[in-house]
Amino acid sequence: MDKGLHFTICVIAAALLLRESSQAGEENEPGMLAAPRPGFGTDLRGAAEGLPTLTVTTILEDPYVMVRGAELEGYCMELLAALAGMLRFRYTVKVVGDGQYGAVAAGGNWTGMIGEILRREADIAVAPLTVTSAREEVVSFTTPFLQTGIGILLRKDTTSQEMSFFHFLSPFSKETWTALLFAYLLTCFCLFLVARLSPCEWNEPKNEENHFTFLNSLWFGAGALALQGATPRPQALSVRVIAVVWWLFTLALLAAYIANFTALLSSGSEQLPIQTFEDLVKQRNLEFGTLEGSSTFYYFKNSKNPIHQMIYEYMEKRREHVLVKTYQEAVQRVMDSNYAFIGESISQDLAAARHCNLIRAPEVIGARGFGIATTQASPWTKPLSIAVLKLRESGDLDYLRNKWWESSCLRQSGDRWGPLEPPALGGLFLTLGIGLALGVIAALAELSSSSRRAAAHAKKSCCSVFTEEICTRLRIKGTARQSQETSGKANA
Repeated sequence: MDKGLHFTICVIAAALLLRESSQAGEENEPGMLAAPRPGFGTDLRGAAEGLPTLTVTTILEDPYVMVRGAELEGYCMELLAALAGMLRFRYTVKVVGDGQYGAVAAGGNWTGMIGEILRREADIAVAPLTVTSAREEVVSFTTPFLQTGIGILLRKDTTSQEMSFFHFLSPFSKETWTALLFAYLLTCFCLFLVARLSPCEWNEPKNEENHFTFLNSLWFGAGALALQGATPRPQALSVRVIAVVWWLFTLALLAAYIANFTALLSSGSEQLPIQTFEDLVKQRNLEFGTLEGSSTFYYFKNSKNPIHQMIYEYMEKRREHVLVKTYQEAVQRVMDSNYAFIGESISQDLAAARHCNLIRAPEVIGARGFGIATTQASPWTKPLSIAVLKLRESGDLDYLRNKWWESSCLRQSGDRWGPLEPPALGGLFLTLGIGLALGVIAALAELSSSSRRAAAHAKKSCCSVFTEEICTRLRIKGTARQSQETSGKANA
């Protein structure tokens, strides 16, 4: 009897404890993107009791992980908080002891965050840690949360070159200048043609002199380009339509040229002499290097590309002088000396945004991604990958990217200068074409009206008079010669 009563009491007590634990878990379940801000050595990552606690290793790098007072903040910290809210775990954040990302040391052991995971000092690594084949052999990676590549970070004044003799042509591309020349010649030809066809501009072809010769038309068009009035002055409506449209075209074109040329001079963003890694190898003015023990260094070491091998040999021979310990040291060295830093392009974009005197060369190689590292047998790898995909699909990763990469330098148009291409001025050229067509149509209408009056007076066909007028105006010398021969035969 005593045993049965004791067993019943134990069952009831266990049921009550389980019920309280379940209610506490429901009340304290952390929400997505609502986890507390992380701090040094704290493990208060969700108040729910009974949730698993993960030890997270990371590295200090702006804007991924930064120290703000007694706490850590940044892109990776907000990403970690979002993942903890989705997967219901608590976490303790620790900064990697040796300040390294992870590489194989001389004794065969791994350094950095990879080494801490292998030694079970941390469960996962949430940092700008590049997914590589060598690291994938010893740890597991989730789906990348950021895509990047390898680029070259330079200081603008170290890459500047003397302006070319024809630097004033730079605001427009070659295609735009070609289109402008074609538009100028076409407009002058239409002026010349319409002035000959219009009876209001040239009423008596046999007796009057046409002031709008082709050379005068060229001069008139050039005067409009220089915002100067030029003779002869148009009298017919059709000629004036073409003249007005050309004036408006040149006014808008000059405004675009002046604006782009001013931006060019103020930004100093002429074409960089170092566009590719091959250009970097060929020059002798800049030293170049990367982070010591980083995936970028081993990328060039393992590459079969001859240019990449030359870069690796240069860095290996001068590793004491060109390899840097931290990313901050690399940026500062680029700003203070003739040094080019080879590293992750996404981090270089941030540096160029924060420091307006820095710029990244156009070429990017070795497309890669940043992933979360776990132990190979970890049950968290797949859930973390799925959570990262959900954050990407919901737009949260894009939101974090825009938030932490925001900078005033990115909003300066001078750093994004480029020559104007024809599509940018397409509407302007279209307006000019329509104006030329209207001018030609107006000239034909004026000539047709004059031909009808002449045909009615001479009792001839309107079409024949219209044709004679066109031939007379377009081939005035031949027509005059024929009329003289006809009058000579009549007198004989």
